[in-house]
Amino acid sequence: MIKLRKLKEKDIPFMLEWMRDEETQHIFQKNMSTITEEQARSFVTGSVNVVENGCSLNYAVVDDLDDEYLGTISLKELDLKNLNAEYAVSFRKCARGNGVALVATNLLLDKAFNELGLHRVYLNVLTTNIRANKFYEKVGFKFEGTSRGILWHEGEFKDLNWYAMTENEFITPIDCVRLCQ
Repeated sequence: MIKLRKLKEKDIPFMLEWMRDEETQHIFQKNMSTITEEQARSFVTGSVNVVENGCSLNYAVVDDLDDEYLGTISLKELDLKNLNAEYAVSFRKCARGNGVALVATNLLLDKAFNELGLHRVYLNVLTTNIRANKFYEKVGFKFEGTSRGILWHEGEFKDLNWYAMTENEFITPIDCVRLCQ
């Protein structure tokens, strides 16, 4: 089974694993390969679970059996006035394509809508990241549009797709035990 927990210092080597993965670099908007161990440590210690305007809530996605770090999932730029936040996720290769992201996303959206009382969770993704675009639609995010030429990435301007989900579009999390078996 999959669960979300606070990031811990023991997660840092696994975080650096996906950050330095060459294949992963092409799907992220920011070059993560230059992140140092100290910068990762600072991210972990700054991952608050105190809800205040503008904060980011960052969680480790872990295997409940052995507490192995599989990835990071976040609600960024929490806006308590307008009740929205930006969704972000990144996983190690070993956690891709096996339902972990679906379970973790549903757990985070449940927290966003049912615990934090948010109205809207949004995200943006490179239009060229076909796998991620399909995943967000599968989860239930609604396509809102494309920002053309908005991001300078790998030597050229790239387009971003925008997705969002509101509280009334969220369906209670799928049976996580069934998905993880």
